[in-house]
Amino acid sequence: MTVTEKDGKVNVKGLEYFSVNQTFDCGQCFRFEVDGSSAKGLAMGKEITFSQINDGEIEIYPCTCSEFESVWKRYLSLDEDYGKIRSGLAELRREDKKLSEAMITGSGIRILRQSPFETLISFIISQNNNIPRIKKLISALCEEGAKISGQSEKEFPTPDVIMKIGVDGLKALKTGFRAEYIYDAAKKVADGEVDLEKVKSGTAEKGEAELCKIKGVGPKVAACTLLFGFGKYSSFPIDVWVKRVMREYYGDSISGKDFGEYAGLAQQYLFYHRRYIEENRK
Repeated sequence: MTVTEKDGKVNVKGLEYFSVNQTFDCGQCFRFEVDGSSAKGLAMGKEITFSQINDGEIEIYPCTCSEFESVWKRYLSLDEDYGKIRSGLAELRREDKKLSEAMITGSGIRILRQSPFETLISFIISQNNNIPRIKKLISALCEEGAKISGQSEKEFPTPDVIMKIGVDGLKALKTGFRAEYIYDAAKKVADGEVDLEKVKSGTAEKGEAELCKIKGVGPKVAACTLLFGFGKYSSFPIDVWVKRVMREYYGDSISGKDFGEYAGLAQQYLFYHRRYIEENRK
């Protein structure tokens, strides 16, 4: 990997197994808009654009080499050896033709390392919801956050800010039944009843138990939070769509645990592959 900086942009070359489009269009984040080979949005308290220049080459702006090394390299999981990860997953599931096909279709997917609290609230909002509406609700919630220094957009609100909004204020943002869940999450994180540092340092199983202390958080929301907010790759989120994919591909013969320590990545490959096939049938 080579990294260069010019005119407020960082160019990264020599990447393997990374696609801006695939990574930002597989349902793991909600404050980005994907337009072909570019994704523009907000993460880690900043407005940012990631553009695919060529296969194995991306451009990030506004950005410096220092910011890339300290923030975006980790955020994009470019510090992970996905060649090694994919080889291990392929070896574990060497007879699994469906996963093999899916790994080719979604070869550029990487698991983003997002803000844990933002990820938690985002997936609480995602319950019984579609992506356009999830994005709309998150955007409305973020209007209550602090303005990003020197930029037009606002940061994702902190637990204290959400507590000040209150349940009624959250309902006024049209979050519906999720308002009580969002408030409870903020309160328990602020009070330390749910310890996100404990989730970060512990196993996925212990992390699920910790997150499920929050009203309205069950295994699916916990698994999404663990995978996309804490990098717990063994977490295998199961919603109605993933259930459908698993049933169609495997019947009742396996579960998420059969995909080992990188089950969450396998889930992303399988779901993306199935959606890709469906979209190409239209």
